[in-house]
Amino acid sequence: PDVKVQRVPIEKASADWLTLPNSRPSHAILYIHGGAYLFCSSRDYRDLASRIARASAARALVLDYRRAPEHPFPAALDDSLAAYHSLLAQGFSPAHIAIVGDSAGGCLALNTVTAARAAGLPTPAAVACISPWVDLECNGATMITKAAVDPVCTQDSLRDQARQYLNGKDPKSPQVSPLYADLHNFPPLLIQVGSEETLLDDAHRLDEHARNAGVSSTLHVYPGVPHIFPIFSTFLPESLAAISELGGFVQSHFH
Repeated sequence: PDVKVQRVPIEKASADWLTLPNSRPSHAILYIHGGAYLFCSSRDYRDLASRIARASAARALVLDYRRAPEHPFPAALDDSLAAYHSLLAQGFSPAHIAIVGDSAGGCLALNTVTAARAAGLPTPAAVACISPWVDLECNGATMITKAAVDPVCTQDSLRDQARQYLNGKDPKSPQVSPLYADLHNFPPLLIQVGSEETLLDDAHRLDEHARNAGVSSTLHVYPGVPHIFPIFSTFLPESLAAISELGGFVQSHFH
């Protein structure tokens, strides 16, 4: 009840500004939602994003990027970069911006930073990824070993969704799969993932790739929980713990 929601346009997309009583007006989180590039919207993520914003004492801009198959790559990335550029244009210091995303949105969060660097923009203070999907070839070992316990993501479904999003783009392109991107001089990174996910190996490989590039990367595997577990805040204690951890991480890197 204490969350103020304001709908705003962002070039070809739109977003929800979420403001809470403890939100510092000069600090912002750009939240990029999951849904395999095909599903979900900012409305589905108002609860989770507002909880993260509260834990971070910041406002949250929850992006509604254009979705495939009607709008395949690079539409979602273009919208995410436009949202980050919009925050900078509004006067937010990059030291007071964090980008957070889950699943496909976690991948977009990483891709947004690399696209911002390529465009000559300053990087944000920090990036946090929840259950990130960062290999659009879907070749991680846990695609097989966790198939029987993951209630959400299967290798076949993810490959089909990636095909609709990529629309012929090489899944190994650094623009779509951060495992193949240059992460040198990347902001501090937090990766949260459940132990019961087919995407568990994506999180491990992302952490290794980031560390090899000299990035300050923290990987936290939460035992016994599924894909995007922080969204289940009404009944999963691990969800509240992850949100608290994420808020502390963001605040520690806001300068």
